[in-house]
Amino acid sequence: MKKRIYGLENEFGIAFTSHGRRTLPSEKVVRYLFEKLITTEGFLNVFLENGARFYLDTGCHPEYATPECASPLDVTIYDKAGERILENLLQYAQGKVREEGFHGNLAIFKNNTDFVGNSYGCHENYLAERTSDFYYMAEQLIPFLVTRQIFTGAGKVFRTRRGTVFHISQRAQHIRQKISGTTTNERSIINTRDEPHAIKEKYRRLHIIVGDSNMSEYTTYLKIGTTAIILEMIEDDFITPNFSLRNPVRAIKDISRDLTCREQVPLNNGKKYSALELQKEYLDLAHRYYSTRQKSEIVSDILDKWEDVLTKLEEDPMQLHRKVDWVTKMNLLKAYGERTKQPSETSGDR
Repeated sequence: MKKRIYGLENEFGIAFTSHGRRTLPSEKVVRYLFEKLITTEGFLNVFLENGARFYLDTGCHPEYATPECASPLDVTIYDKAGERILENLLQYAQGKVREEGFHGNLAIFKNNTDFVGNSYGCHENYLAERTSDFYYMAEQLIPFLVTRQIFTGAGKVFRTRRGTVFHISQRAQHIRQKISGTTTNERSIINTRDEPHAIKEKYRRLHIIVGDSNMSEYTTYLKIGTTAIILEMIEDDFITPNFSLRNPVRAIKDISRDLTCREQVPLNNGKKYSALELQKEYLDLAHRYYSTRQKSEIVSDILDKWEDVLTKLEEDPMQLHRKVDWVTKMNLLKAYGERTKQPSETSGDR
C-alpha cells in the first residue's frame, strides 16, 4: 500500500433530557463539554494530547478530527480514542450540569441525522497524488463510494406516510450532487475542497463526505482501507472497466433502501449491477492488482475482511451482527420490538 496520510472527522449530536422544569440550551451543553479542555472563554477549538483536534462546528455540533494518520489501522485507533475522550468529557459535563441545578441527562450521539431531519457529517481525508486529473479520479471513485454503503452504512429508521422503514445509510438521503464545493446545503459524494497541507504541486486533499459515522471499528477499518486500495488503483490507471453510474445520486438512495443488497442500478454503458455485484468487481480488481505487486500485511488483512464481508452479505447479512453497523442496529431494533411487542419494519420503502 502506498504511503499516504489519512484523517477522519466526525461531527457529534448532543442533547439534554430534562427531568424538571429547567431546560438547558445546546450552547450551554457545548460549553460544559469544552470547559475541561480550555482556559480561554469563548475559544471552543483545541488540539488534544494525542494530536487530534476538538472544536465546535456549524450547528452547535462538537467535532473530533483525528490527527494525521499513516494507515487505515491508525485512523481506526484514533477514531475510537476520540469516542473515549468524548465519554470522559460527557461525564465531566454531566457533573457540571448537576452543580448548576439542572436535573436531567446529557447525551452525545455519533450519528449523522437528528429526529427533525438535519444532517451532519463524517468526512474522510486522503492525501492523493496530483498527477491524476481530479474529475477523472472522482468519476472512478463514485461508483465504489455509492455501493460501499452495504458494509459501511450505519442504519437509519425513517418515518414515512406509510409507516416506519429502515435504510442502510443515514447519509444517503441527504446527498444531492456527485461533486460540489459545499459540505452543508447541496451535499455531494465528493467535496472539491483542496487543502493538502503539503507540497501543493505534488499532492491534493481528497475530501469524501458521503460516508456514515461508524461505531464499529471493523467497519471504520474496512471503510478507510478499501477506499485507499481503490484510490491506489486509480492513481496507477489500473481500473479499466467503466463502472460509471447513470444517476449516482438516485442510485445511492435506491441502494440504501434495499436491505438485500441485490437491487440492480443502471450504468452509463447500459449494463446493470447490484451493489454487491459491483463491490465484487472491485474486489476482483484489487486481487489482480496486488497479484503482481508486493502486498503488505495490512493490505492482505483488508482484502480478506473485504471478501468475508461480501460473502456474508450475500449469504445472510445477519451474520455480520456486531461487525457492520446497519446490521447490528437492525438486530437491536428487532430485539427491542420482540421484547416490547412492538411491530418492526425492516424493509426499505418504495
